[in-house]
Amino acid sequence: MDFELHFPVLLNEVLTYLDCFKSGLYMDGTFGAGGYTKAILNANKENRVISFDRDPTVQSTVEQVKKEYGNRFEFINDCFSNLENHLTEPLDGLVLDLGVSSMQIDERERGFSFRFSGPLDMRMSGEGLSAKEVVNTFKESDIADILFKYGEEKASRRIAKNIVKSRGQKEIETTGELAEIIHQVMPKPKDGSDSAMRSFQALRIFVNDELGELERVLESSKKVLKPNGRLVIVTFHSLEDRIVKNFMIQNSDLKPNQNRHDVMSFIHQEKPIFKVLTKKAVLPSQEELKQNQRSHSAKLRAALFL
Repeated sequence: MDFELHFPVLLNEVLTYLDCFKSGLYMDGTFGAGGYTKAILNANKENRVISFDRDPTVQSTVEQVKKEYGNRFEFINDCFSNLENHLTEPLDGLVLDLGVSSMQIDERERGFSFRFSGPLDMRMSGEGLSAKEVVNTFKESDIADILFKYGEEKASRRIAKNIVKSRGQKEIETTGELAEIIHQVMPKPKDGSDSAMRSFQALRIFVNDELGELERVLESSKKVLKPNGRLVIVTFHSLEDRIVKNFMIQNSDLKPNQNRHDVMSFIHQEKPIFKVLTKKAVLPSQEELKQNQRSHSAKLRAALFL
């Protein structure tokens, strides 16, 4: 897929909250199709961007961006949580788009999508434990826990039971087979959505340790941002958004659910590390929702490093 055909989610809002129209060094932790990276480089002709992506298949896009922007652009093929191992100077801004890229979803051999059948993989880096190994070797209770914890799937136990029953007859090898096993327990809703979505999301998050990656990069942001540096994160489901929201609140002067009758809740407030710039999550405009299907579940939160 050509990166020019990719539509970065909440792009104008990202650029505004990142405040990248002034020259600086920025990190795009989720390079994908290069949308944010190119936009930041174009926002100011002196901007530099260090981009991370653990997906090795983005290399052709990387070469195109390098050719166009030269030494203002640097790419690192690694998880964004490992940023401290690579950065040699502090950042003016750090942005993450936590959604699965359209390139990954559209390539059936990557095994991310339940829309068409492909090898049951789901690994962003192509390395480590695959979704196929999880569904074919994990205990029924562990599979149920994964589906409930990472997909918030209420029917997790029924789905896990059917997975174990099905793999006893034949190894589950494709996304199509897994989707059918889920559909046997959870018929497709009449609203056009797919009952396999939450289970696929859960397996993808588990296989790629996505929530752990997010928690680690948030902690690292305290060490790599300059004073007045910006942290901008676009999430696509409630688990991610909750982690980002809580991190920003806990590290700012905003305090959740203070009880005016509890004296201890007002004592020993730690010095704020961030100033939250988005008291509520920023959502896509109606215009963007019409133009870009991928933006529908997106939420942006931003904070200023003090």
